[in-house]
Formats: sequence, C-alpha cells, structure tokens
Amino acid sequence: MGYIRGVLFLIWVVFWLLLLGIIFLPTLFMGLAVAKIPMKIWTKMALFGMRYICGIKVVVEGKQNIPQGGALLASKHQSMFDVLIPWQLFSFPALILKTELSRIPIFGWYVMKLKNVAIKRQDGAKALRKMLQDCAALAKQNRQILIFPEGTRVKPGMSSSYKPGVAGLYKEMQVPCVPIALNSGLCWPKSGLNFLPGTITVRILPAIAPGLDKKSFMQQLQTSIETNSAELNSGKYTSMEKQS
Repeated sequence: MGYIRGVLFLIWVVFWLLLLGIIFLPTLFMGLAVAKIPMKIWTKMALFGMRYICGIKVVVEGKQNIPQGGALLASKHQSMFDVLIPWQLFSFPALILKTELSRIPIFGWYVMKLKNVAIKRQDGAKALRKMLQDCAALAKQNRQILIFPEGTRVKPGMSSSYKPGVAGLYKEMQVPCVPIALNSGLCWPKSGLNFLPGTITVRILPAIAPGLDKKSFMQQLQTSIETNSAELNSGKYTSMEKQS
C-alpha cells in the first residue's frame, strides 16, 4: 500500500512540476520576486499531495525562531521532503545542491534562475571556495542558505559525521545559524517509494549567533540537531499504518 501511495504521489508532483514550469516560463525572464512564485506553489502542492495521497501530516515547531534576513539554515536530512519544506517556511531560501540537479529540464531552469548554489564536488577545494563566496553574497541579499551538515540522507535514528563545510559557511557568512531537527524519514523513505502515513515534525531551533570558534560551533550545532532529532524519532511517534 505504501508503494502505491508513493507512485501516485510521484505522479502528482511531476504533473505539477511540468504544469507550473510551463505556465510560468515567462518568469524566468523576470525578477527573482516573481520567479520564486512557481516554486512556492509547487512545494505547496507537494505538501498537499503528501497529506491527501500519502496521509502524511506536517507539524512545524519553533516558528518564533524563523530568521528575518540572511541566515544559515543547517538541517537534518532524512528524505527529499527536507528540500521542499524550506520553501514554505522561509521567505527566500537558497539550497546548496549538486550541479547535476541544475541540468534537469524545467526543474533545473528554475533552480538556477533562483540563484541556488550548485557545486561540482569533483572540483574539490575550488568548489568549496566558490560555494563560500556565493553563499556569503546571497546572505547579504537577505537570503537564507540551506545546508545539510551531514552531506547526505540518513535513516531515522542514525547520524553521520558533520562535514567542515558548514563551519566554513558559518565563518564566511557572519550570520546566525539556525539548526533544524526533523523526523521526515519515518514517513518519507531515504530511498524508494514506500511512504507511510503519519506525522512529520519539523523543529526550528534557536539560532546560534555568529562569532564562535569552529570547535564550539560544530559541537553546539551537532548537539542541538541530534538531540532534538532523536527526540522526534523516539517511541512517542507511532505510524498510523503501524497502528492499524
């Protein structure tokens, strides 16, 4: 049943991506304020599909911690849901993503128009320097930069080492860093289409002020995200499917 829901949901999001992408093509030649409208609508429709096709409800905690102006958003990463939800929570996020994603027809056009930060991992240190420069410039334009400190998706209850890139961004951007904990992997799988009904909770945590040394920052960030994510992943959550 979960797989069938996943297939229907995939059809739903692709349909809306194509429809909105074509309808709003003229916005690619307009300002950013207009060009971000289709992304806002598409992610909203994706969340609608999650609720009514997959039976997944989304709860957001800590809305008072949502930053105004430039910020570094450091989020736990368990599923592709984590890439969608920032567009509904924050005013104008920018994602750090692989260059390959920017080459996808329609989706990639909007990714680049909205000045998301595409990196070529094979370029090593050169790619890191460019990412730092691009993100610092966007922060000065009051953009919120989203990064997944672990660098990859992990299953609920698991963690991976936090990559030094997040500390480099924190130092270079000189803006508050907002940790984000979540448990999306309990409903939206790390891979595959076996979606489970239930509740995804996104917890926006108090910002870490700029100016900490690397060690202190990394320790505070990891403790904040992992402690809260572990709580959200705890036995207090029971999938609706498991209850039936």
